[in-house]
Amino acid sequence: MHFKLMSVVIAFLSVKLSLAHSGFHFGWSGSHGRNGGISFGLSPQFYQFSCPQANDIVMSVLERTIAKDMRMAASLLRLHFHDCFVQGCDASILLDDSATIVSEKNSGPNKNSVRGFEVIDKIKSKLEEVCPHTVSCADIVALAARGSTVLSGGPNWELPLGRRDSRRASLSGSNKNIPPPNATIENLLTFFKRQGLDEVDLVALSGAHTIGVARCATFKQRLYNQNGNNQPDENLEKSFYFGLKTMCPKSGGDNFISPLDFGSPRMFDNTYFKLILRGKGLLNSDEVLLTGSVEKTHQLVKKYAQDEGLFFEQFALSMIKMGNLRPLTGFNGEVRKNCRGVN
Repeated sequence: MHFKLMSVVIAFLSVKLSLAHSGFHFGWSGSHGRNGGISFGLSPQFYQFSCPQANDIVMSVLERTIAKDMRMAASLLRLHFHDCFVQGCDASILLDDSATIVSEKNSGPNKNSVRGFEVIDKIKSKLEEVCPHTVSCADIVALAARGSTVLSGGPNWELPLGRRDSRRASLSGSNKNIPPPNATIENLLTFFKRQGLDEVDLVALSGAHTIGVARCATFKQRLYNQNGNNQPDENLEKSFYFGLKTMCPKSGGDNFISPLDFGSPRMFDNTYFKLILRGKGLLNSDEVLLTGSVEKTHQLVKKYAQDEGLFFEQFALSMIKMGNLRPLTGFNGEVRKNCRGVN
């Protein structure tokens, strides 16, 4: 009897270890979920055995890429955000049009705007050489977002890994769930609460606008017709307003770009919040964090403007929270061979 029991235990442990080595992470679920008491959770150690050099490979590609194109750090951070807000952090944003897929790349918030797909492809091909069919595209997007933040001078965080890649995309979800640049504070909170994120997450994650640029089309209404009365937004500081008008004409020029944080556009810091306090937030969705009707977001803008360490700490926490939105794990989803198409 004892011999039989021992054989069963050994067999179970050997299966468990072989799964761990192939990239599975077991967490014991108290709720006896879909997997009969074993939950496949996210874990920072997920690739510890199956691909220990995963993050080093991501960072080496990012270092070379960002050295050539500073904007790419912000683009990769935004890619993660636009992925997670549509059916969770599942790399659905990377899927191209095909016979079975209508790509999210063609949605209003993404078209001619979201970029960085070639960088993800490059990271993926390097990982496939070293650890074939192991690291998911969804995890690559999450690792690239963290790496881009760190390389821009921002905070680091322990990143839970083990996401699987979706076999479907949602164009309608992309059109519906990503907050527009002209959103009011009420709109923004509705978009974030739909994802299980709160006011603190909204203000902290908006701080990603400390790097990157925006197209004229995204803030033109503030210059020429903020409230449908052909008048500019009265919250814009005067010299800032005249500067923006110079580079963003009333007709045409929609693709001209302006830094979201002209004070230190390449550095991940708290200048973004300082500029908002001076009437120099670029997008309406930046400005309303201070001028909207929600006292908590005003207070947070002021706090983060005063205390960069506090902003960094909360940004890291909110990025982990966002990165945990409805991930596919275990046998749900797949590890795509090519991030642009399902296996």
